[in-house]
Amino acid sequence: MFALALRSIRQRPGRFTSTLLSAFLGAAIIMTFNAMHDTAGQPGVDSVSAESLTTSASVVGGYGSLLVFFAVASTLTVNVRQRADEIELLRCSGATPAQIKRMVVGESVVVALVGALLAIGPAMLGGMALLDVFQDSGQVARSVDYSFGSVALMSGLWITVLAAAGAAFLAVRRATHRRHPRGGVRKFFAYAALAVGGIAVCSTFGFSATDAALMAPAAYGAILLSVGFALLSPRLLKGLLDRLSLTSPSGYLAVRNMRRRAVELSGVLMPLILFTGMATATLYMQAVESDAIEAAGIPKSIDAKNLETLNLVVVGIIVVFSCIMLVNSLYAATTYRSREFGQQRLAGATPGQVLGMIGVEGLVVTVTGVLLGTVAALAGLIPFTIVRTDATWPDQGLGIWFTIVAVAATVTLGTSLFTARRTLRTPAVAAVTMAA
Repeated sequence: MFALALRSIRQRPGRFTSTLLSAFLGAAIIMTFNAMHDTAGQPGVDSVSAESLTTSASVVGGYGSLLVFFAVASTLTVNVRQRADEIELLRCSGATPAQIKRMVVGESVVVALVGALLAIGPAMLGGMALLDVFQDSGQVARSVDYSFGSVALMSGLWITVLAAAGAAFLAVRRATHRRHPRGGVRKFFAYAALAVGGIAVCSTFGFSATDAALMAPAAYGAILLSVGFALLSPRLLKGLLDRLSLTSPSGYLAVRNMRRRAVELSGVLMPLILFTGMATATLYMQAVESDAIEAAGIPKSIDAKNLETLNLVVVGIIVVFSCIMLVNSLYAATTYRSREFGQQRLAGATPGQVLGMIGVEGLVVTVTGVLLGTVAALAGLIPFTIVRTDATWPDQGLGIWFTIVAVAATVTLGTSLFTARRTLRTPAVAAVTMAA
């Protein structure tokens, strides 16, 4: 398995760049925060410092693991889909589905392992910087020394490799089946995430306004709802497109292509929904919490400082990962459509109309992702705000939300249009010939 995978990687290393980057960043984040477990486990560390370190490692480590899987899954899904012709040729040459699965999974494991190993050095530096942040804020004593040990190393390697293997297996499983799968497993996890997320959100009303764990069920509920919507994104997008009708040439082309490519576009919708939902819920909940503490006229406790630091760091991780996932997916998917663009131009479409089509597609995807992510965020934010402040809506206004939407729109539309513009530089006949 690994011999065939290594040969494939050596032949075309460029196709694995996105997976390598996702694995590298994911492993770096996981090891950076799990190094806090190693640091907290040293002899002589006081209980307050140890609790601050282990809490940050546990919370962000969980987020990091989830995002690593989605990031690697997103890039691998696009990669495997673009290799459909190669996989079909292997099948016609006598390769069994099991052999193809072993090859693709082996490629992914090798690339993920390389990315994780490359991340060790940056993770060590990141862990030192993170410990300095905790010490500067008073959450960890100055006497605590940094340690990068087995917990950080093994968690980074194992989580990254397992995420890559699992994502590759799921992606190639769809590609090697002649009949389209019904997506039963995906729907099961989607509805399970929505159900558990709804229960978590409703449980917020069982807490008191001063309960230290009040934010937990609301935040995790919003995250699970975001995950559920992300998994159902192909069905939700198809439902929207069935009701959307645009009469302009670019709009007509966009809607027609998106109806045909709804499953492929789910790779873009997933990070958009997760980014919008998680960032909106986390930032607004933290703002509501900070204002409530300030209104009460009491200084922030160590636990409150820990929570604020974690929330800001988590949002930073979400932004970085979501942007990387979006850029990887959009760049690969748009570049792969060079033949389609060439055929449209040979059929009479102008480059401006093709760019307009890409712009409409990006706008529809952005609106859909932002809408679903916002619904998931509000489902957790409103119960939290009611219990914490007795108000229905937070007082912070729409500034935070507009910033989140601006980031999502800039990354989505900017990457799509930039990549499409570069692709259109190739003459139409050459694009069709080279991709054939």
